[in-house]
Amino acid sequence: MVPVVALVGRPNVGKSTLFNRLTRTRDALVADFPGLTRDRKYGRAEIEGREFICIDTGGIDGTEDGVETRMAEQSLLAIEEADVVLFMVDARAGLMPADEAIAKHLRSREKPTFLVANKTDGLDPDQAVVDFYSLGLGEIYPIAASHGRGVLSLLEHVLLPWMEDLAPQEEVDEDAEYWAQFEAEENGEEEEEDDFDPQSLPIKLAIVGRPNVGKSTLTNRILGEERVVVYDMPGTTRDSIYIPMERDGREYVLIDTAGVRKRGKITDAEEKFSVIKTLQAIEDANVVMLVIDAREGISDQDLSLLGCILNSGRSLVIVVNKWDGLSQEVKEQVKETLDFRLGFIDFARVHFISALHG
Repeated sequence: MVPVVALVGRPNVGKSTLFNRLTRTRDALVADFPGLTRDRKYGRAEIEGREFICIDTGGIDGTEDGVETRMAEQSLLAIEEADVVLFMVDARAGLMPADEAIAKHLRSREKPTFLVANKTDGLDPDQAVVDFYSLGLGEIYPIAASHGRGVLSLLEHVLLPWMEDLAPQEEVDEDAEYWAQFEAEENGEEEEEDDFDPQSLPIKLAIVGRPNVGKSTLTNRILGEERVVVYDMPGTTRDSIYIPMERDGREYVLIDTAGVRKRGKITDAEEKFSVIKTLQAIEDANVVMLVIDAREGISDQDLSLLGCILNSGRSLVIVVNKWDGLSQEVKEQVKETLDFRLGFIDFARVHFISALHG
């Protein structure tokens, strides 16, 4: 899975500036969904070929009386979603009560946290960060995000080693195998060619979309038609469920970001859209099915999600759900709107379906 890094701290400590540095552009938002991520922005970043998702959170107005009651809900969610937290403080403003409250909360979460002192330009970095050691978060990394000073060092000495520690064992083993084979070739040794066929690997298919567009209904419809046993493969994270299935002798893995649940157990909270789940499903998939609600038409949220898929380079299929019950006139209007707003992706197939009725 693609690791997730959250930037948290008080307002105006430079989180958005660092976010733009890490994503290398001021407008490289992977997703910014109105009404769902008002206080969070998601961007794709990379260091030495290793990708990670960066979350820019809204400022946290904590107090010494208890950060739990003052923290913005979205920032709390970002901390929970993240694999690691970069806690940013303002070296010019010095240590503030809100910094202490936020640090206390982060310590209680036992989440890998690195303390970053921003706005150290023009200051003696050693002197500027002294007070922040009282936060009890270990080493402090001074930067000047607006000028880029110290950012590369932060990446090399903090994020890169942490990401290397996250590397799955199988990845390491594959590397060792590769170099062993390389050495053998250098020494004139030859190995018999493997009969490995890439076609034998299962195709990973992710179903993504806004809330209530019918993702889970479509997932259950596909599984029901194929008469497979549904189970949750171990090793998956953040509630994404990887479901093996077979059709016409070909193996597939269906990625359901919402989870395959019994209808009676579905609640509004469980169906709430999770940006992180969706982004990670897209990164892990070979093919992505974007589900759109025909009755609501294509929204800005759909287009934002579409941008994520296109940027990932994955194969794309557009599924227009809830097609049943629409009059012929409305259907024509929907098709015209789709042609107008999705004309730039004429390479993608568009399917009009009713997941509920098959």
